[in-house]
Amino acid sequence: MAGYVEMFRLGKTYDTPAGPAVIVEDFNLNMKKGEYVCLLGHSGCGKSTVLSMVAGLNPITAGGIVVANHEIDGPGPDRGVVFQSPCLMPWMTAMENVMLGVNQVYPHGTKAQRRDIAAYYLTLVGLGTKLDTRAKDLSQGMQQRVGIARAFALKPKMLLLDEPFGMLDSLTRMELQEILLEILMRDKVTTLMITHDVDEALFMSDRVVIMTNGPSAKVGMVLDVPFERPRLRADVLEHPQYYEERAKMIQFLEDQDHKKLKEDAQKREEAKQEEAVAS
Repeated sequence: MAGYVEMFRLGKTYDTPAGPAVIVEDFNLNMKKGEYVCLLGHSGCGKSTVLSMVAGLNPITAGGIVVANHEIDGPGPDRGVVFQSPCLMPWMTAMENVMLGVNQVYPHGTKAQRRDIAAYYLTLVGLGTKLDTRAKDLSQGMQQRVGIARAFALKPKMLLLDEPFGMLDSLTRMELQEILLEILMRDKVTTLMITHDVDEALFMSDRVVIMTNGPSAKVGMVLDVPFERPRLRADVLEHPQYYEERAKMIQFLEDQDHKKLKEDAQKREEAKQEEAVAS
């Protein structure tokens, strides 16, 4: 079934001195317009590889990606990206950092119109009084707010988030989660977010997609999140299905752990047998 975003038989292989290394293989995922999907999996399973291919920052080895009926072949303003580190120009102000993208996407707008767009999104993320503060003088949480404002100011068809709250303290993390959800409810942007946090995925997403272990990682489990929007954190935590859905996700991840331990033990045993034969 076709979707607003389609990833079909997506694959990524790197050439190494030991031969081809297949990181992601036969990865399939469709997303509806305005849907929020969280991508989970153990470290090294290829989550960031998938996101970077959707962003157009990493060439696709196999398969393809379609966003809004357009097959992507590189980066573009139709996909806004927020990384774990906001990647700001430290000597520029919050306004100037957001304007870098706005000037490219709205070249025919007046300077005042472009500034109004940047100021609007900086205000939405709580930085209305920090427009002219240089990035290096902002806290880490404020810098990430600038990164989020910059992504939304481009009016992207799709938002890509690579553990955007991973470096923040828990209070700042929760505050930014709620700010992001408010903007997404308003702008209806289709969103793919990578996270390691099961609770974050359940609170924020419409569906959770969990990848199998690498190499050759693919979609292993898809969970429909049953909570209505708009969401309050307390209501989600008190929902009768919350811990049931959480347990399903943790069980799948633990099963992946056990599978990896078994495979590693088998490899060690095979290596011992080969050594014995060689000696």
